[in-house]
Amino acid sequence: MSYQLFSSAKLGNIELANHIVMAPMTRSRAIGNIPTASVVTYYAQRASAGLIITEGTSPSPNGLGYARIPGIFSAEQIAGWKAVTSAVHEKGGKIFIQLMHCGRIAHPANMPEGATIVAPSAVAAAGQMWTDTEGMQAQPTPLALTIDGIKLTILEYVQAAKNAIEAGFDGVEIHGANGYLIDQFINTKSNLRTDEYGGDIAGRAKFLLEIAAQTVEAIGKEKVGVRLSPYGAFNDVGFFDTIDTDYQYIAEKLNEIGVVYTHLVDHSSMGAPAVSKTVVDNIRAAFKGTLILSGGYDVARAEADLESGIADLIAIGRPFIANPDLVERLKQGAELATANPDLFYSAGDEGFIDYPAL
Repeated sequence: MSYQLFSSAKLGNIELANHIVMAPMTRSRAIGNIPTASVVTYYAQRASAGLIITEGTSPSPNGLGYARIPGIFSAEQIAGWKAVTSAVHEKGGKIFIQLMHCGRIAHPANMPEGATIVAPSAVAAAGQMWTDTEGMQAQPTPLALTIDGIKLTILEYVQAAKNAIEAGFDGVEIHGANGYLIDQFINTKSNLRTDEYGGDIAGRAKFLLEIAAQTVEAIGKEKVGVRLSPYGAFNDVGFFDTIDTDYQYIAEKLNEIGVVYTHLVDHSSMGAPAVSKTVVDNIRAAFKGTLILSGGYDVARAEADLESGIADLIAIGRPFIANPDLVERLKQGAELATANPDLFYSAGDEGFIDYPAL
């Protein structure tokens, strides 16, 4: 039986070896916020994915909320990522960088001197976060961005996208999901603004849509995707009455802007409510580009969603951690190795680049 999942695919004007996307996953191995030789090895090991989307990478010092996450705003970071993209391309892979500004999901101990924790509103997120120097710490109340601050942050995203192209990436994914800065603007629990960036969905989506439009203008629509998480419950964002219609609006506007893909993530396998079929159908109808679906996929379900046309590509995350050759294992029906969750975010090579291929 031939599977569509393992056949070649088109994403805009690039050819992918298969329909499998390696989903973005924070791994916290960028010492000094710069991709290391181990990061190069990690992505090169997984280059058989049709498309790799990197871990969340900050467009500015203000966005470095977690310990040891990478950036793409300095010359050293660009050079580090250039080694990554070269290694992936040498193995025939394609790779997009995910631009992730943590916003209020941050702690000063994880950020360089002079950086500021910012958000749409001065509302602290519940819970704690790890710091290498002070252990677990409460997340502080962020500074509410001014209009000028918003405009500057948008420009940081655009410059980061340009830096990514300089570093050899095939494109960028704008992270509008999982309770980070863009999602903090979209969500009514974290956005209490009454100006043009708050209120109804036209206001709350304005930050995302301006970033998307300006990034498309800077590097081209074939190189820009967006990730969204309706019903995502991470990082103290809540559910609200207009989620379904709000995300349909966002999909319509992203379609107008012309981004190459929308990446829709369902975290129900990790305890969040499932994204309803209605929401997926509405986004599929509104957005005419490539639709990537993500969330607990196995081969049978992936194949069914590709065949039905509800998805164009399928993103898989955690199985790639312990299975660098995941594509081949899935193709053979081979047993999958199990990752050690204690090492997901540690600093060393163990649990990062030491999982063997078949």
